[in-house]
Amino acid sequence: MLTAVNERREAKNNSVARDPAVALLRTIDLTKSYITRSGDSLFALKATSLALEDGEFVSVVGPSGCGKSTLMMLIAGIIPRSEGEIIYRGHAVTRAQRGMGVVFQSPVLLPWSTVMENVLLPIRVLGGDRAAATARAEQLLSTVGLQGFEHKYPSELSGGMQQRVSIARSLIHDPGLLLMDEPFGALDALTRERMSLELQNIWLANRKTVFFITHSILEAVFLSDRVLVMSARPGCIIREFRIPFVRPRDFDLSTTKEFGAYVGEIRHLLGAKVDA
Repeated sequence: MLTAVNERREAKNNSVARDPAVALLRTIDLTKSYITRSGDSLFALKATSLALEDGEFVSVVGPSGCGKSTLMMLIAGIIPRSEGEIIYRGHAVTRAQRGMGVVFQSPVLLPWSTVMENVLLPIRVLGGDRAAATARAEQLLSTVGLQGFEHKYPSELSGGMQQRVSIARSLIHDPGLLLMDEPFGALDALTRERMSLELQNIWLANRKTVFFITHSILEAVFLSDRVLVMSARPGCIIREFRIPFVRPRDFDLSTTKEFGAYVGEIRHLLGAKVDA
């Protein structure tokens, strides 16, 4: 178990960055509610405050239906907030942001387009410099281990390879923040483990700020600088864990007593017996 000193230091509700005033992104009392057919308010997310610092990897875990994906979509500007604020690089987020990249659980690739064309899709939509973007796309595909697959189609790739294409696409416009919503959730256990190692390598190469949603406690601890734990709906952040292990990490780390202490503490907090 974590030491009592660490527990006291980490137990502050919603106080999740060293200096929120200069954070890359912060939310302040962020709330999302829906009106039911009976006219009642149903809260999906309630008074959630957090901050993300430039270059860090932050994961979010919590019970199913607690609002993890809602939180990510609010940050991305995909859905409107009900109350509170979202500040990215000093500006309020009220719609989708060019400075953010998003990766969903499904790769959502265009089946009639090649790997290269899928990676370049944001550039085509945003009207960027295709020549410069093509060179960057080639570099990104090499980084995610897909050099030589530029002219393949999604149907010719495995699930893990398709997700790597999706990650490359999310980075093509050089976003400051990468939002990932359970990107490995549909993969088998071995592929998921390999993708965790791949993502770590991509993060080490690019040092983008990553906001990573997952059901896997082990995955969160392995990948992250910080793990944020959410309550059941209406979700809010109830605890932060700072993960001290040096990088690069390999899965031998998961067999250590120190690693197990973090996993066990988070699992106990969530009342879970095993990772989902």
